[in-house]
Amino acid sequence: MRLLLLEDDTILGEGLRDYLQTDGHVVDWCQRLIEVAPLREEPYDALLVDWQLPDGSGLDWVRSIRRQGDSTPVLILTARDLLSDRIHGLDSGADDYLVKPFDPEELTARIRAIRRRVSGSASARLSFGEVELDLNGKIAWLSGLRTDLTAREWALVEALALRAGRLVSKSDLDSLVLGLDGEVSSNSLEVHVSSIRRKLGRQLIETVRGLGYRMPA
Repeated sequence: MRLLLLEDDTILGEGLRDYLQTDGHVVDWCQRLIEVAPLREEPYDALLVDWQLPDGSGLDWVRSIRRQGDSTPVLILTARDLLSDRIHGLDSGADDYLVKPFDPEELTARIRAIRRRVSGSASARLSFGEVELDLNGKIAWLSGLRTDLTAREWALVEALALRAGRLVSKSDLDSLVLGLDGEVSSNSLEVHVSSIRRKLGRQLIETVRGLGYRMPA
């Protein structure tokens, strides 16, 4: 998943970014709201937002993007632990609320829960014809036989699976798989798609010529 982490504490922010990247996520980390402004058109699977930031309220920012129609899942990270704070955070548009300090394993469990909601499945396993995907284990099967994917191939498959039935542009798919720091060659996406099709079948990923790719719902 591609995640936007909005956290001003340098030690915590670096630690969370590194931990989440080790868990297989693409993470863009910002420490101030002003740093997020250029990223508003970037595609994300979830937003991890600190409540209190040096240049404003993360919760007010969440409220503002909800008014603009942005439905990206939001997880609030904060030291505020009163019941009234949790209620206020959730009523302001957050999907989940995690009180600091917390164990990173709990954070990744909550991210997995968000991923299940996004995929529309109560299970971490998704089926597309003869292909089955285990989102937690990052494992793919074709006709019951396990198929090994590279980290980049898995990220691409997951990005499309979470948007099954929807057309995903090449630029958005590059961003979801690589994030801000990735270097994309002119044909790298096509190369990965071709490799995935060889391993899991051509029917898994549809090419919409000139527009992007789609996985069947």
